[in-house]
Amino acid sequence: ICVGESGDRLTRASKVLEELTDQQPVYSKARLTVRTFGIRRNENIACHVTVRGEKAEEILNKGLAVKEFELVERNFSTSGNFGFGIAEHIDLGLKYDPSIGIYGMDFYIVLGRP
Repeated sequence: ICVGESGDRLTRASKVLEELTDQQPVYSKARLTVRTFGIRRNENIACHVTVRGEKAEEILNKGLAVKEFELVERNFSTSGNFGFGIAEHIDLGLKYDPSIGIYGMDFYIVLGRP
């Protein structure tokens, strides 16, 4: 989840990921300063989680159900990996909390041979 700023919004977004995955999210930093967006270099602006195994399949099924199990060709890379985004995290079955708000998120699925 990229919120574009550090602070309270990023903390609330990390709570959404923690509630969804039962794992502690990792924060990503900005590479460059972008004055028009108010982003400084090395400022935490996003959080992400790597999920594997049965929990990953469960979350992927929830995400694909939001997309009605249909993806377009541009969602797939040449190596077979794919990604898609959802607009609201509450579509995944999480309960809405007014103190947290609504966040969109991206799913990136990397396939590998066992």
